[in-house]
Amino acid sequence: MNLARSTADCLIIFTRYPIPGETKTRLIPAVGAVGAANLHSQMTQHTVNQARKLRDTDPISIEVHVAQERDDRDLTNWLGVDLFYQVQGNGDLGERMARSISLAIQAGSERVIIIGTDCPGVNPDLLKSAFEQLINRDLILGPAIDGGYYLIGLRRFIPELFGGINWSTAAVFQQTVDIADRLGLSRGTLPALADIDRPEDLPVWEQIRTETSDLLILPPKISIIIPTLNEAKTIEQTISRIIANHNIEVIIVDGGSTDRTVEIAQKLGVKLVSASGGRAIQMNVGAAVATGKILLFLHADTLLPPGFAIMVRKCLLPSNTHLGPIAGAFALRIDAPQWRLRLIEWGVNWRSRFCQMPYGDQAIFLTAETFDKIGGFPDLPIMEDFQLIRELSRLGRVEILSTPVLTSARRWLHRGIWQTTMINQLVIIGYLLGVPPIQLRQWYRDRSPLLHREFFLALFSAKEKDI
Repeated sequence: MNLARSTADCLIIFTRYPIPGETKTRLIPAVGAVGAANLHSQMTQHTVNQARKLRDTDPISIEVHVAQERDDRDLTNWLGVDLFYQVQGNGDLGERMARSISLAIQAGSERVIIIGTDCPGVNPDLLKSAFEQLINRDLILGPAIDGGYYLIGLRRFIPELFGGINWSTAAVFQQTVDIADRLGLSRGTLPALADIDRPEDLPVWEQIRTETSDLLILPPKISIIIPTLNEAKTIEQTISRIIANHNIEVIIVDGGSTDRTVEIAQKLGVKLVSASGGRAIQMNVGAAVATGKILLFLHADTLLPPGFAIMVRKCLLPSNTHLGPIAGAFALRIDAPQWRLRLIEWGVNWRSRFCQMPYGDQAIFLTAETFDKIGGFPDLPIMEDFQLIRELSRLGRVEILSTPVLTSARRWLHRGIWQTTMINQLVIIGYLLGVPPIQLRQWYRDRSPLLHREFFLALFSAKEKDI
Protein backbone atom coordinates (compact mmCIF):
# COMPACT_ATOMS: atom_id res chain seq x y z
CA MET A 1 0.00 0.00 0.00
CA ASN A 2 1.38 3.41 -0.96
CA LEU A 3 0.26 6.43 1.01
CA ALA A 4 0.09 9.83 -0.64
CA ARG A 5 2.66 12.47 0.25
CA SER A 6 0.86 15.01 2.42
CA THR A 7 3.39 17.09 4.38
CA ALA A 8 6.05 19.73 3.76
CA ASP A 9 8.73 17.56 5.40
CA CYS A 10 9.56 14.32 3.62
CA LEU A 11 11.88 11.65 5.03
CA ILE A 12 13.13 9.07 2.52
CA ILE A 13 14.74 5.85 3.77
CA PHE A 14 17.05 4.13 1.27
CA THR A 15 17.29 0.37 1.75
CA ARG A 16 17.28 -3.03 0.10
CA TYR A 17 14.88 -5.92 0.51
CA PRO A 18 16.70 -8.44 2.76
CA ILE A 19 17.53 -11.39 0.53
CA PRO A 20 20.27 -13.70 1.89
CA GLY A 21 23.46 -13.29 -0.12
CA GLU A 22 22.44 -9.91 -1.52
CA THR A 23 22.48 -7.67 1.56
CA LYS A 24 25.28 -6.81 3.99
CA THR A 25 27.62 -9.06 2.04
CA ARG A 26 30.73 -7.86 3.91
CA LEU A 27 29.21 -9.31 7.10
CA ILE A 28 28.57 -12.76 5.61
CA PRO A 29 31.96 -14.21 6.71
CA ALA A 30 31.09 -13.35 10.31
CA VAL A 31 27.36 -14.08 10.56
CA GLY A 32 26.46 -16.02 7.39
CA ALA A 33 24.20 -15.03 4.52
CA VAL A 34 20.95 -15.47 6.46
CA GLY A 35 22.39 -13.72 9.51
CA ALA A 36 23.52 -10.77 7.40
CA ALA A 37 20.09 -10.47 5.77
CA ASN A 38 18.36 -10.70 9.16
CA LEU A 39 20.64 -8.03 10.59
CA HIS A 40 19.90 -5.76 7.63
CA SER A 41 16.18 -6.38 8.11
CA GLN A 42 16.41 -5.51 11.81
CA MET A 43 18.41 -2.36 11.13
CA THR A 44 15.89 -1.21 8.54
CA GLN A 45 13.02 -1.88 10.94
CA HIS A 46 14.89 0.04 13.63
CA THR A 47 15.39 3.03 11.32
CA VAL A 48 11.72 2.99 10.30
CA ASN A 49 10.69 2.87 13.96
CA GLN A 50 12.84 5.93 14.74
CA ALA A 51 11.16 7.75 11.86
CA ARG A 52 7.72 6.77 13.14
CA LYS A 53 8.58 8.18 16.57
CA LEU A 54 9.31 11.55 14.95
CA ARG A 55 6.09 11.33 12.94
CA ASP A 56 4.19 10.86 16.21
CA THR A 57 5.16 14.41 17.22
CA ASP A 58 5.90 16.19 13.91
CA PRO A 59 3.99 16.13 10.60
CA ILE A 60 6.36 14.29 8.25
CA SER A 61 5.87 11.87 5.38
CA ILE A 62 7.93 8.66 5.50
CA GLU A 63 8.94 7.00 2.25
CA VAL A 64 10.90 3.78 1.80
CA HIS A 65 12.82 3.60 -1.47
CA VAL A 66 14.05 0.08 -2.20
CA ALA A 67 16.83 -0.89 -4.56
CA GLN A 68 14.96 -3.83 -6.09
CA GLU A 69 11.56 -4.16 -7.70
CA ARG A 70 9.30 -5.92 -5.16
CA ASP A 71 5.63 -6.67 -4.85
CA ASP A 72 3.91 -4.17 -2.53
CA ARG A 73 2.75 -7.07 -0.37
CA ASP A 74 6.36 -8.10 0.28
CA LEU A 75 7.18 -4.60 1.49
CA THR A 76 4.09 -4.04 3.62
CA ASN A 77 4.54 -7.49 5.12
CA TRP A 78 8.06 -6.47 6.07
CA LEU A 79 7.73 -2.87 7.23
CA GLY A 80 4.02 -2.07 7.48
CA VAL A 81 1.19 -0.45 5.53
CA ASP A 82 1.67 3.10 6.83
CA LEU A 83 4.57 4.00 4.53
CA PHE A 84 5.01 5.21 0.94
CA TYR A 85 7.04 2.69 -1.09
CA GLN A 86 8.98 3.39 -4.26
CA VAL A 87 11.73 1.73 -6.31
CA GLN A 88 14.99 3.68 -6.47
CA GLY A 89 15.47 2.96 -10.16
CA ASN A 90 18.64 2.58 -12.21
CA GLY A 91 22.00 4.33 -11.88
CA ASP A 92 24.67 4.75 -9.23
CA LEU A 93 23.83 5.88 -5.71
CA GLY A 94 24.08 9.55 -6.65
CA GLU A 95 21.71 9.21 -9.58
CA ARG A 96 19.20 7.32 -7.48
CA MET A 97 19.28 9.82 -4.62
CA ALA A 98 19.02 12.75 -7.04
CA ARG A 99 15.97 11.17 -8.66
CA SER A 100 14.28 10.55 -5.30
CA ILE A 101 14.81 14.09 -4.04
CA SER A 102 13.71 15.62 -7.34
CA LEU A 103 10.48 13.60 -7.38
CA ALA A 104 9.67 14.48 -3.76
CA ILE A 105 10.16 18.20 -4.38
CA GLN A 106 8.08 18.02 -7.55
CA ALA A 107 5.34 16.36 -5.50
CA GLY A 108 5.21 19.35 -3.15
CA SER A 109 7.67 18.58 -0.35
CA GLU A 110 9.50 21.69 0.89
CA ARG A 111 12.24 19.88 2.81
CA VAL A 112 13.51 16.44 1.82
CA ILE A 113 15.91 14.26 3.77
CA ILE A 114 17.38 10.93 2.68
CA ILE A 115 18.86 8.52 5.22
CA GLY A 116 20.25 5.02 4.92
CA THR A 117 19.84 2.18 7.40
CA ASP A 118 23.51 1.50 8.18
CA CYS A 119 23.80 4.00 11.07
CA PRO A 120 21.60 2.82 13.96
CA GLY A 121 22.49 5.95 15.93
CA VAL A 122 19.92 7.92 13.91
CA ASN A 123 17.10 8.89 16.29
CA PRO A 124 14.04 11.19 16.36
CA ASP A 125 15.92 14.08 17.97
CA LEU A 126 18.62 13.99 15.30
CA LEU A 127 16.04 13.86 12.50
CA LYS A 128 14.07 16.71 14.05
CA SER A 129 17.23 18.82 14.24
CA ALA A 130 17.97 18.10 10.58
CA PHE A 131 14.52 19.30 9.43
CA GLU A 132 14.76 22.40 11.62
CA GLN A 133 18.17 23.33 10.21
CA LEU A 134 16.82 22.98 6.69
CA ILE A 135 14.42 25.86 7.31
CA ASN A 136 17.30 28.33 6.99
CA ARG A 137 19.95 26.31 5.15
CA ASP A 138 20.32 24.91 1.65
CA LEU A 139 21.95 21.64 2.68
CA ILE A 140 22.23 19.43 5.75
CA LEU A 141 24.70 16.52 6.00
CA GLY A 142 25.19 13.76 8.56
CA PRO A 143 28.76 12.45 8.28
CA ALA A 144 29.58 8.80 8.87
CA ILE A 145 32.80 7.96 10.66
CA ASP A 146 34.04 5.97 7.65
CA GLY A 147 34.05 9.09 5.43
CA GLY A 148 30.64 8.80 3.81
CA TYR A 149 27.41 10.37 4.99
CA TYR A 150 24.30 8.80 6.52
CA LEU A 151 21.97 11.74 5.84
CA ILE A 152 21.55 14.42 3.24
CA GLY A 153 18.79 17.02 3.20
CA LEU A 154 17.78 19.72 0.72
CA ARG A 155 15.01 22.28 0.35
CA ARG A 156 15.57 22.63 -3.40
CA PHE A 157 16.94 20.21 -5.95
CA ILE A 158 20.68 20.72 -6.54
CA PRO A 159 21.83 18.02 -9.01
CA GLU A 160 25.52 19.04 -8.81
CA LEU A 161 25.71 17.50 -5.32
CA PHE A 162 25.26 14.03 -6.76
CA GLY A 163 27.72 14.06 -9.66
CA GLY A 164 31.47 13.48 -9.64
CA ILE A 165 31.40 11.65 -6.30
CA ASN A 166 33.45 8.51 -5.67
CA TRP A 167 30.63 6.56 -4.05
CA SER A 168 31.39 3.86 -1.45
CA THR A 169 34.73 5.45 -0.58
CA ALA A 170 36.04 7.46 2.37
CA ALA A 171 36.01 10.61 0.19
CA VAL A 172 32.22 10.93 -0.23
CA PHE A 173 31.53 13.41 2.60
CA GLN A 174 34.45 15.70 1.81
CA GLN A 175 33.75 15.70 -1.93
CA THR A 176 30.13 16.68 -1.23
CA VAL A 177 31.24 19.49 1.10
CA ASP A 178 33.67 20.77 -1.54
CA ILE A 179 30.90 20.91 -4.16
CA ALA A 180 28.58 22.70 -1.73
CA ASP A 181 31.25 25.29 -0.90
CA ARG A 182 31.98 25.83 -4.58
CA LEU A 183 28.27 26.46 -5.21
CA GLY A 184 28.08 28.84 -2.26
CA LEU A 185 25.46 26.78 -0.43
CA SER A 186 24.64 27.37 3.21
CA ARG A 187 24.94 24.06 5.04
CA GLY A 188 24.60 22.46 8.43
CA THR A 189 26.35 19.39 9.78
CA LEU A 190 25.01 16.80 12.21
CA PRO A 191 27.07 14.68 14.64
CA ALA A 192 29.20 11.95 13.05
CA LEU A 193 27.87 8.42 13.52
CA ALA A 194 29.32 4.93 13.13
CA ASP A 195 27.83 2.65 10.50
CA ILE A 196 27.60 -1.13 10.44
CA ASP A 197 29.40 -2.50 7.41
CA ARG A 198 32.09 -4.88 8.65
CA PRO A 199 32.36 -7.53 11.38
CA GLU A 200 34.32 -5.16 13.60
CA ASP A 201 31.31 -2.78 13.55
CA LEU A 202 28.91 -5.31 15.11
CA PRO A 203 29.52 -4.21 18.75
CA VAL A 204 28.03 -0.81 17.82
CA TRP A 205 24.81 -2.50 16.73
CA GLU A 206 24.67 -4.67 19.84
CA GLN A 207 25.01 -1.58 22.03
CA ILE A 208 22.21 0.20 20.16
CA ARG A 209 20.01 -2.89 20.52
CA THR A 210 20.66 -2.95 24.26
CA GLU A 211 19.76 0.73 24.61
CA THR A 212 16.71 0.71 22.33
CA SER A 213 13.52 -0.54 23.94
CA ASP A 214 11.78 -1.44 20.67
CA LEU A 215 14.46 -4.04 19.99
CA LEU A 216 14.74 -5.48 23.48
CA ILE A 217 11.36 -7.21 23.63
CA LEU A 218 11.29 -9.63 20.73
CA PRO A 219 7.92 -10.98 19.67
CA PRO A 220 7.59 -14.76 19.93
CA LYS A 221 9.35 -16.50 17.05
CA ILE A 222 7.10 -18.08 14.43
CA SER A 223 8.42 -21.20 12.70
CA ILE A 224 6.79 -21.57 9.28
CA ILE A 225 6.93 -25.18 8.12
CA ILE A 226 6.44 -25.83 4.40
CA PRO A 227 6.31 -29.43 3.10
CA THR A 228 7.42 -29.63 -0.54
CA LEU A 229 7.56 -32.08 -3.40
CA ASN A 230 8.45 -30.61 -6.80
CA GLU A 231 7.25 -27.09 -6.00
CA ALA A 232 9.83 -25.11 -8.00
CA LYS A 233 7.09 -23.09 -9.72
CA THR A 234 5.63 -21.79 -6.48
CA ILE A 235 8.13 -22.00 -3.64
CA GLU A 236 10.22 -18.88 -4.36
CA GLN A 237 7.22 -16.56 -4.28
CA THR A 238 5.86 -18.26 -1.16
CA ILE A 239 9.16 -17.86 0.74
CA SER A 240 9.82 -14.32 -0.52
CA ARG A 241 6.53 -13.13 0.96
CA ILE A 242 7.55 -14.13 4.48
CA ILE A 243 11.34 -14.20 4.78
CA ALA A 244 11.76 -10.53 5.72
CA ASN A 245 9.41 -10.60 8.71
CA HIS A 246 10.93 -10.05 12.13
CA ASN A 247 11.74 -13.13 14.24
CA ILE A 248 10.47 -15.61 11.66
CA GLU A 249 11.98 -19.00 10.85
CA VAL A 250 11.22 -20.71 7.54
CA ILE A 251 11.67 -24.48 7.36
CA ILE A 252 11.37 -26.34 4.06
CA VAL A 253 10.79 -30.08 4.51
CA ASP A 254 11.37 -31.66 1.13
CA GLY A 255 9.95 -35.04 0.25
CA GLY A 256 12.39 -35.90 -2.53
CA SER A 257 11.89 -33.23 -5.21
CA THR A 258 13.46 -33.84 -8.61
CA ASP A 259 13.00 -30.27 -9.86
CA ARG A 260 14.71 -27.05 -8.57
CA THR A 261 12.80 -26.88 -5.27
CA VAL A 262 15.82 -27.67 -3.11
CA GLU A 263 18.09 -25.38 -5.11
CA ILE A 264 15.69 -22.46 -4.70
CA ALA A 265 15.33 -23.04 -0.96
CA GLN A 266 19.11 -23.13 -0.58
CA LYS A 267 19.48 -19.92 -2.57
CA LEU A 268 17.03 -18.13 -0.29
CA GLY A 269 18.93 -19.31 2.77
CA VAL A 270 16.05 -20.93 4.66
CA LYS A 271 16.36 -24.01 6.84
CA LEU A 272 16.13 -27.15 4.69
CA VAL A 273 15.52 -30.71 5.85
CA SER A 274 14.44 -33.88 4.06
CA ALA A 275 11.72 -36.35 4.98
CA SER A 276 9.86 -38.94 2.95
CA GLY A 277 6.66 -40.79 3.67
CA GLY A 278 4.01 -38.15 3.12
CA ARG A 279 3.01 -34.68 4.22
CA ALA A 280 2.15 -35.61 7.82
CA ILE A 281 5.66 -36.97 8.40
CA GLN A 282 7.20 -33.96 6.67
CA MET A 283 5.34 -31.51 8.90
CA ASN A 284 6.20 -33.45 12.05
CA VAL A 285 9.87 -33.47 11.07
CA GLY A 286 9.70 -29.73 10.45
CA ALA A 287 8.12 -29.16 13.86
CA ALA A 288 10.85 -31.27 15.48
CA VAL A 289 13.62 -28.97 14.21
CA ALA A 290 11.65 -25.73 14.70
CA THR A 291 12.87 -23.27 17.34
CA GLY A 292 9.80 -21.00 17.39
CA LYS A 293 7.23 -20.75 20.13
CA ILE A 294 4.55 -20.69 17.42
CA LEU A 295 4.27 -23.18 14.54
CA LEU A 296 2.54 -22.30 11.26
CA PHE A 297 2.03 -25.00 8.63
CA LEU A 298 1.93 -23.60 5.11
CA HIS A 299 1.32 -25.24 1.75
CA ALA A 300 3.94 -24.40 -0.86
CA ASP A 301 1.33 -22.90 -3.21
CA THR A 302 -0.28 -20.64 -0.60
CA LEU A 303 0.68 -17.01 0.05
CA LEU A 304 0.34 -15.50 3.51
CA PRO A 305 -1.26 -12.03 3.74
CA PRO A 306 0.62 -8.84 4.67
CA GLY A 307 0.86 -8.46 8.42
CA PHE A 308 0.28 -12.18 9.03
CA ALA A 309 2.87 -12.37 11.82
CA ILE A 310 1.15 -9.70 13.89
CA MET A 311 -2.24 -11.37 13.37
CA VAL A 312 -0.95 -14.81 14.37
CA ARG A 313 0.77 -13.58 17.52
CA LYS A 314 -2.21 -11.48 18.54
CA CYS A 315 -4.56 -14.42 17.98
CA LEU A 316 -2.64 -17.00 20.00
CA LEU A 317 -1.25 -14.97 22.86
CA PRO A 318 -3.68 -14.55 25.77
CA SER A 319 -4.70 -11.05 26.85
CA ASN A 320 -5.23 -9.82 30.37
CA THR A 321 -8.95 -10.55 30.11
CA HIS A 322 -9.27 -13.90 28.36
CA LEU A 323 -7.37 -16.90 27.16
CA GLY A 324 -6.59 -17.10 23.47
CA PRO A 325 -7.84 -19.84 21.16
CA ILE A 326 -6.11 -23.20 21.07
CA ALA A 327 -5.19 -22.75 17.39
CA GLY A 328 -6.05 -20.69 14.36
CA ALA A 329 -6.10 -20.45 10.57
CA PHE A 330 -6.89 -17.90 7.88
CA ALA A 331 -9.88 -17.47 5.65
CA LEU A 332 -9.38 -18.76 2.11
CA ARG A 333 -9.12 -16.95 -1.21
CA ILE A 334 -8.46 -18.90 -4.43
CA ASP A 335 -6.17 -17.34 -7.01
CA ALA A 336 -8.38 -17.56 -10.11
CA PRO A 337 -11.26 -15.46 -11.47
CA GLN A 338 -13.94 -18.13 -12.09
CA TRP A 339 -17.22 -17.29 -10.32
CA ARG A 340 -17.66 -20.90 -9.27
CA LEU A 341 -14.51 -20.59 -7.17
CA ARG A 342 -16.15 -17.72 -5.29
CA LEU A 343 -18.82 -20.21 -4.24
CA ILE A 344 -16.12 -22.64 -3.12
CA GLU A 345 -14.48 -19.88 -1.08
CA TRP A 346 -17.82 -19.01 0.51
CA GLY A 347 -18.43 -22.64 1.48
CA VAL A 348 -14.91 -23.11 2.87
CA ASN A 349 -15.06 -19.91 4.91
CA TRP A 350 -18.55 -20.69 6.21
CA ARG A 351 -17.48 -24.20 7.26
CA SER A 352 -14.29 -22.92 8.87
CA ARG A 353 -15.94 -20.17 10.85
CA PHE A 354 -19.09 -21.92 12.04
CA CYS A 355 -17.79 -25.46 12.36
CA GLN A 356 -14.24 -24.48 13.39
CA MET A 357 -12.86 -26.87 10.75
CA PRO A 358 -10.17 -25.22 8.63
CA TYR A 359 -8.02 -27.39 6.37
CA GLY A 360 -4.32 -27.33 5.62
CA ASP A 361 -4.50 -24.85 2.74
CA GLN A 362 -5.67 -22.20 5.24
CA ALA A 363 -2.29 -22.09 7.05
CA ILE A 364 -3.05 -23.73 10.40
CA PHE A 365 -1.08 -22.27 13.32
CA LEU A 366 -0.73 -23.14 17.01
CA THR A 367 1.86 -23.00 19.77
CA ALA A 368 4.63 -25.57 19.82
CA GLU A 369 3.47 -26.54 23.31
CA THR A 370 -0.03 -27.37 22.06
CA PHE A 371 1.37 -29.25 19.06
CA ASP A 372 3.48 -31.42 21.36
CA LYS A 373 0.54 -31.95 23.69
CA ILE A 374 -1.63 -33.51 20.98
CA GLY A 375 1.26 -35.53 19.55
CA GLY A 376 1.60 -33.65 16.26
CA PHE A 377 -0.01 -34.65 13.00
CA PRO A 378 -1.38 -38.20 12.96
CA ASP A 379 0.63 -40.52 10.73
CA LEU A 380 -1.99 -40.73 7.97
CA PRO A 381 -1.45 -40.77 4.20
CA ILE A 382 -4.38 -38.35 3.80
CA MET A 383 -6.72 -36.32 6.06
CA GLU A 384 -3.92 -35.51 8.51
CA ASP A 385 -4.99 -31.86 8.75
CA PHE A 386 -8.65 -32.84 9.22
CA GLN A 387 -7.79 -35.15 12.12
CA LEU A 388 -5.41 -32.59 13.67
CA ILE A 389 -8.19 -30.00 13.80
CA ARG A 390 -10.58 -32.56 15.32
CA GLU A 391 -8.07 -33.18 18.09
CA LEU A 392 -7.53 -29.48 18.64
CA SER A 393 -11.25 -28.77 18.79
CA ARG A 394 -11.51 -31.08 21.78
CA LEU A 395 -9.06 -28.83 23.64
CA GLY A 396 -10.46 -25.41 22.82
CA ARG A 397 -11.59 -22.92 20.21
CA VAL A 398 -10.06 -22.76 16.73
CA GLU A 399 -10.03 -19.13 15.57
CA ILE A 400 -10.48 -18.24 11.88
CA LEU A 401 -8.89 -14.93 10.94
CA SER A 402 -10.96 -12.89 8.50
CA THR A 403 -7.92 -11.93 6.40
CA PRO A 404 -7.47 -14.62 3.75
CA VAL A 405 -4.47 -16.50 2.47
CA LEU A 406 -4.20 -16.73 -1.31
CA THR A 407 -3.96 -20.31 -2.53
CA SER A 408 -3.39 -21.68 -6.00
CA ALA A 409 -6.39 -22.84 -8.00
CA ARG A 410 -4.39 -25.58 -9.70
CA ARG A 411 -6.09 -28.58 -8.12
CA TRP A 412 -9.59 -27.24 -8.87
CA LEU A 413 -8.67 -26.35 -12.44
CA HIS A 414 -6.83 -29.62 -13.08
CA ARG A 415 -9.77 -31.92 -12.35
CA GLY A 416 -12.65 -29.49 -12.65
CA ILE A 417 -14.13 -27.32 -9.93
CA TRP A 418 -17.25 -29.34 -9.16
CA GLN A 419 -15.54 -32.71 -9.50
CA THR A 420 -12.72 -31.67 -7.15
CA THR A 421 -15.23 -30.40 -4.60
CA MET A 422 -17.26 -33.59 -4.81
CA ILE A 423 -14.15 -35.75 -4.41
CA ASN A 424 -13.11 -33.78 -1.33
CA GLN A 425 -16.51 -34.24 0.30
CA LEU A 426 -16.67 -37.95 -0.52
CA VAL A 427 -13.19 -38.50 0.93
CA ILE A 428 -14.27 -36.76 4.15
CA ILE A 429 -17.40 -38.92 4.32
CA GLY A 430 -15.34 -42.03 3.65
CA TYR A 431 -12.88 -41.11 6.39
CA LEU A 432 -15.64 -40.50 8.92
CA LEU A 433 -17.22 -43.86 7.99
CA GLY A 434 -13.97 -45.71 8.49
CA VAL A 435 -12.68 -46.31 4.95
CA PRO A 436 -8.92 -47.01 5.32
CA PRO A 437 -6.93 -43.80 4.65
CA ILE A 438 -4.56 -45.59 2.27
CA GLN A 439 -7.55 -46.48 0.09
CA LEU A 440 -8.89 -42.93 0.29
CA ARG A 441 -5.55 -41.56 -0.87
CA GLN A 442 -5.47 -43.92 -3.83
CA TRP A 443 -8.89 -42.77 -4.98
CA TYR A 444 -8.15 -39.11 -4.28
CA ARG A 445 -5.08 -39.19 -6.52
CA ASP A 446 -6.86 -40.98 -9.34
CA ARG A 447 -7.81 -38.72 -12.24
CA SER A 448 -11.40 -39.94 -12.24
CA PRO A 449 -12.23 -41.53 -8.88
CA LEU A 450 -15.94 -40.83 -9.32
CA LEU A 451 -15.93 -43.55 -11.96
CA HIS A 452 -14.71 -46.16 -9.49
CA ARG A 453 -17.52 -48.44 -8.50
CA GLU A 454 -15.26 -49.62 -5.64
CA PHE A 455 -15.35 -46.16 -4.10
CA PHE A 456 -19.09 -46.24 -3.54
CA LEU A 457 -19.01 -49.89 -2.52
CA ALA A 458 -16.42 -49.06 0.12
CA LEU A 459 -18.55 -46.19 1.42
CA PHE A 460 -21.60 -48.43 1.57
CA SER A 461 -19.63 -51.22 3.27
CA ALA A 462 -18.19 -48.81 5.82
CA LYS A 463 -21.63 -47.41 6.55
CA GLU A 464 -23.03 -50.92 7.13
CA LYS A 465 -20.20 -51.70 9.54
CA ASP A 466 -20.87 -48.46 11.35
CA ILE A 467 -24.56 -49.37 11.67
